[in-house]
Amino acid sequence: MFVSVPGVYRPQPDTRLLARAMTDAALPRGAQVLDACTGTGALAIHAARSGAAAVTAVDLSRAALASAWFNSRLYGVRLELLCGDVTRVVEGRTFDVVVANPPYVPSEAHPPEDGPARAWDAGWHGRHLLDPLCEMMPQLLAVGGTALIVHSAVSGIAATLTRLRAGGLKATVVARTVIPFGPVMRSRLEWLRERGLIQPEQEHEELVVIRADRTR
Repeated sequence: MFVSVPGVYRPQPDTRLLARAMTDAALPRGAQVLDACTGTGALAIHAARSGAAAVTAVDLSRAALASAWFNSRLYGVRLELLCGDVTRVVEGRTFDVVVANPPYVPSEAHPPEDGPARAWDAGWHGRHLLDPLCEMMPQLLAVGGTALIVHSAVSGIAATLTRLRAGGLKATVVARTVIPFGPVMRSRLEWLRERGLIQPEQEHEELVVIRADRTR
């Protein structure tokens, strides 16, 4: 169980899917890990408890980092907590493992507005952060490093694979699950249908975890 202050994205099915993918990937003990868009710190804590030597957790929200700090103390692990845009605050650093559960829900606001909704709203195509994160992944990963990114199929699986591979990474889908639309998706069904992002009668979405490896 993770404590979350009001306005902070709580662990959801996407969080749990990514945590299982981390376990299945048998990520190396002693790894340097980056958790991008940490929220409550759930994935960062999972990495630390799985044997990571050091875990850096990044989020734009100070409230999220406060939650992550509290949860790290609750679970007895140490995290490096950084507030800011992940594409900037870790620039120039490399990691053995990068995990990311970024905002990925398409929204009319572009760029996404400030406030709690920025934890899920991700611009017109749902890729406001996904695209720059994919583009910088080759620089974030050490040689032999692995990234695991979770997002909805609505925001474009092929686009993520293409951008990661364009950076010289080996990328593939390693986990999938289908869930009913949550409150955010249900609140904008007509807009999503008008844009052709979902089918007329669609009531579920597929979540995927994409793995990217830097082999050289």
